[in-house]
Amino acid sequence: MIIRKAKIEDAKDIASFLFLAMEDITYHFIGRENAGEALALLEFLTAQDANQYSYKHTLVAEENGELVGSVTIYNGAKLHELREPVGNLIRLKFNVDFNPEDETQPGEYYLDCIGVKSNQQGKGIGTKLLQFAIKEYVVRRKLTLGLLVDKANPQAKKLYLRSGFKITGEKVLAGKCMEHLQITPESLTYFEEG
Repeated sequence: MIIRKAKIEDAKDIASFLFLAMEDITYHFIGRENAGEALALLEFLTAQDANQYSYKHTLVAEENGELVGSVTIYNGAKLHELREPVGNLIRLKFNVDFNPEDETQPGEYYLDCIGVKSNQQGKGIGTKLLQFAIKEYVVRRKLTLGLLVDKANPQAKKLYLRSGFKITGEKVLAGKCMEHLQITPESLTYFEEG
């Protein structure tokens, strides 16, 4: 398996991985439970250059020429700038008052979503994407990486804690109670450059 920067032609696959990871949140954003409309929105956004779900902020996992997963990461200081086109599109297309809580903040790069193709789940692809992100952002670039984990998802929380993340607080996003976790260069104990 290789992990690489996404290209625009990967946008449709990235959208499907995002949808798997954030289906409920996407429904909350558009104000209805319609998988077709939610997926079409994500497909449009991932193919654009300047928003939080863009292929430009995404790494993809490829196995035997097939995309099997992705991770989307962006600078938390740019949240409002990157969210603006998302909100504008949702307000225009769905007539919804789009004003979600801030999931990130300046001082961290935000790991927005890790998504893995349905028939590839349970094979460690999500873990490999997470480890790659930690090595790239925290070890190599010396940046803080942050994420939110749903309190109703203890398995994901266990993975993040095992990977070196620490709980830093709580946030609400799209009506869900989440824990905010971070991993900093100073907190690393077992990753080595290489």
